[in-house]
Amino acid sequence: MFRSILVALDDSAASAAALDQAIDLARAEGARLTLISVAAPPRWRPAGPFVPPYPTDAQLEEEARAILDRAEERVPDDVPVATVLRSGLAAKEILKRADCACHDLIVMGSRGLGPAASLVLGSVSRAVAAHASIPVLIARAPAVTAEQPEAEATPEPEVSIR
Repeated sequence: MFRSILVALDDSAASAAALDQAIDLARAEGARLTLISVAAPPRWRPAGPFVPPYPTDAQLEEEARAILDRAEERVPDDVPVATVLRSGLAAKEILKRADCACHDLIVMGSRGLGPAASLVLGSVSRAVAAHASIPVLIARAPAVTAEQPEAEATPEPEVSIR
């Protein structure tokens, strides 16, 4: 069913869950993975007398490259994998790659900010799911409870597919 899976990555637990799901799908379907990370400028630039340093384009690209390198190391040898680094608005770059490279599924994480926070901060996964011409699988990081430390969290992520 799926032959070319695009996996959008950032440095979140939800993104790690998405990669795990994509690896499982690729193995089951005999598909290849393309890992993409976007060096996206921060959405908000604070103003005032005490402004934290604004990252340069080179720093953003270096961080995105490091994310890709760590993710590629996690992909087993029996799964074909390629990496793509883009700069710009994350949702727009993911959608452009999905369209131009004939992928048949996008897998990505969602931080689960909820409608209110997404309205203020934006949601890359919601934008991609709303505008993609192919299916989008959205993985969420395992829930961590007060009784369950993060290191012992259940490894099965919640997933939804559009």
